Amino acid sequence: MSVIVCRQKRAKHPYFLEGLGVNIYTCQELCYGIYHHPLLFMDGIMDQNLVDYIRDEFGMGFVAARLEQRIKSGDRPEEVLFLFMQECDYYTTAELNRLRQTVAGLKKLPGFEYAKRKADYLVQFKQYGRAIAGYEEILEAGDGRGDDLFVSRVWNNLGACRARIFQFKEAMEAFGRSYEKKKDMAVLERMYHLTLLNPKVQLKEEYRSEVSRELMSRWEKDFEQAKEAAKESEEVKRIRELFEKDSVRRLDGAAALVEEWKQEYRGMA
Repeated sequence: MSVIVCRQKRAKHPYFLEGLGVNIYTCQELCYGIYHHPLLFMDGIMDQNLVDYIRDEFGMGFVAARLEQRIKSGDRPEEVLFLFMQECDYYTTAELNRLRQTVAGLKKLPGFEYAKRKADYLVQFKQYGRAIAGYEEILEAGDGRGDDLFVSRVWNNLGACRARIFQFKEAMEAFGRSYEKKKDMAVLERMYHLTLLNPKVQLKEEYRSEVSRELMSRWEKDFEQAKEAAKESEEVKRIRELFEKDSVRRLDGAAALVEEWKQEYRGMA
């Protein structure tokens, strides 16, 4: 994600936006993040820590006092955010009205559907730990969490998150629960790919019996093609380029890359 650096007062110390994994220095940057990614921020980002930051780093004492008053009076979190954005005067009234409509539409969703959308959105920003917690909360809710297709998708997405942080055993279990709810061969393919990634993880015989040898061969071919494609990924290219540099530039680049990975890992664990 890119953020816009504006001319108004720049904070001496950054504020880390956990949902996006970026540091911000201006109130306009904060508005930009909220405006373009409301699902990540409309449920409680405006806590006392952020209010204090707005007062101390942005020099917006009067606004911070109004925000505190609204929070104490029990205003909805999104209304507190709208107040802040109005005071920053970064977006026009028409733009803020469009944001209000977007948020209102999200708020009308059934609770379990809203929770899934938020978890799905977190995955896009590699916030796997928070996404996993969101999916598990839906699954633990019991009745009223949607039909079998919806539950199957939640289990599938949970499995995908587990696999991304190398929890292959837990991923296989989640994919299995997904397949039990909805017999989707795409889920079964993911389970088979897990066995290729980690031979210690086995596909249950009851599932294996549903897959022909021809289909397994096709899945294995797809898996090998995916491995080859991964070698040309942007991440791998960055590492290759890094080691082609001279020693000083290589050290500087490595430090920056490690710091970036650290920030990503905060959301994965």
